[in-house]
Amino acid sequence: MLYFRHCTAALLALSMCVSARAQTPPQPAAPAPATGEASFTVFMRGTDIGRVQTAIARSGSDWIVTSTGRIGPMTIDRFEIKYGADWQPIELHIEATQPNGKIQLATSFGVTTAINEITRNGVTSTKTDQISARTVPLPNQFFGAYEGLAARLVTTGPGGQIPVYVAPEAEVTMTVDEIVPETVQTPSGPIATRRFDVTIANPGGALTAAIVVDGRSRFARLDIPSAGFSVVRSDLASVAARTETARNPTDVDVSIPAAGFNLAGTLTMPAAAAGRMRHPAVVLVAGSGPVDRDATVAGIPIFSQLAGALAGQGFVVLRYDKRGVGQSGGRTETATLRDYADDLIAAVRWLEKRRDVDKRRLAAAGHSEGAAVAMLAAAREKKIKSLVLVAAPGTTGAALILEQQRHQLELMNLPEEEHEKKVALQMQIQAAVTTGEGWEDLPEDLRRQADTPWFRSLLAFDPADAMKRIKQPILIVRGELDVQVPPHHADKLAALAEARKNAPEVDVVSLPGVNHLLVPAETGEVQEYQDLAGRRISPEAASAIADWLKEREPR
Repeated sequence: MLYFRHCTAALLALSMCVSARAQTPPQPAAPAPATGEASFTVFMRGTDIGRVQTAIARSGSDWIVTSTGRIGPMTIDRFEIKYGADWQPIELHIEATQPNGKIQLATSFGVTTAINEITRNGVTSTKTDQISARTVPLPNQFFGAYEGLAARLVTTGPGGQIPVYVAPEAEVTMTVDEIVPETVQTPSGPIATRRFDVTIANPGGALTAAIVVDGRSRFARLDIPSAGFSVVRSDLASVAARTETARNPTDVDVSIPAAGFNLAGTLTMPAAAAGRMRHPAVVLVAGSGPVDRDATVAGIPIFSQLAGALAGQGFVVLRYDKRGVGQSGGRTETATLRDYADDLIAAVRWLEKRRDVDKRRLAAAGHSEGAAVAMLAAAREKKIKSLVLVAAPGTTGAALILEQQRHQLELMNLPEEEHEKKVALQMQIQAAVTTGEGWEDLPEDLRRQADTPWFRSLLAFDPADAMKRIKQPILIVRGELDVQVPPHHADKLAALAEARKNAPEVDVVSLPGVNHLLVPAETGEVQEYQDLAGRRISPEAASAIADWLKEREPR
């Protein structure tokens, strides 16, 4: 399929609608990117689904970008695009093999026209589109094209627009919302990059993405957070690579022994307190996807900010890269929620042994899916003395995903028949994942995405079952604008906690005007995240957690 896709819970496909043709002013010539080859890994919700090789070469004054690879069931036999010296596209050639046959695309570009010759299984058709001068061809799933986009982004400032031709569909407008300098630490040394947070406008809802370009004007990474989709260059995809997005003055990097590998983390220490040798401690547990220790979303390092705020209240705070992410070892392909709970328990036991930590006051604080992980760990580990659940699910994972999907469909204003059709498909997928039956009636690419140990464990997670075994006092924190895990989940979770036999204390804190990311917002919608870059989490969130934990202090 040659158009962008936008996913909810990794499975709900929402085709991107195209906007009016962009009108952009003349742009300065792009600095010459470095020639040579590069390799990329494609991830969906942390699962490796493909490999792509790209190359940039010069031919006289022209630029030639080529690519081959395999993504899921599709094999890229040939991708080649030629640009002029000023990055005006000249011609594009694609040859790919999909489960339903071969597809070929040959596009020749004039200044304001794109003439497409499309061949599917031997049947050829033609299509001509009006385009802007110096548009960037960006056919869906052919990521070699992002090398050309990188060369254009480096000449574009915040607020700038780039016309993007989703060959052979239509042209859309890409707007650069923010440019963030970043440094990626790798075994071969630091790599200076710039992250371009962009929005692709369309009437059905904006698609946001982050595109990373290195100092040689080469494409390095693509992230579409709402879809859990990433394309990462091999040197940045290494487990020893880590992007530093934020750092507190008292941060110290640490290594934590886990189940046959080490978790890489950061310990944020409180300022020296007169007369105090041991401090209360908190372990932060991140949510779903390939999340590193800073839990950065929309340019906001949620955990780095929360750790700094809690350390300012006198707590030792540990956050860590999830297994298989950042600099942590382990693999994600076979990981389940229980495995992530094992990692949390390893982090708690490591922290509990430190001489500067008060083992009587050690808490686990999980955010979103991390709250489910924290519940599973607290049910098994008595060293966790208090439990903080932030934006936590109060229903099974299967019910939550359907709730999220229905909300996104309502925003799209689809016809009722199409709405119900998509919901029925999601239910069919979930039933196949949990029972192992019914896959023969579903497309193979959906099975590749959904039939994973992690997704199976998420669907099966039930807080009602976990809560029966949790003996710790619990604080539940909810943002009143949270649409990913709506506020009513906190009430359901509190009812489950209060129903425990000899139930210890249960408290619920509501944060007005705060979304799923703990950030002050207007609507709370995922589509609004793009407008929140640079904001800080609500100070009330850290204060509520710190105050509640201080009340648990042994007398």
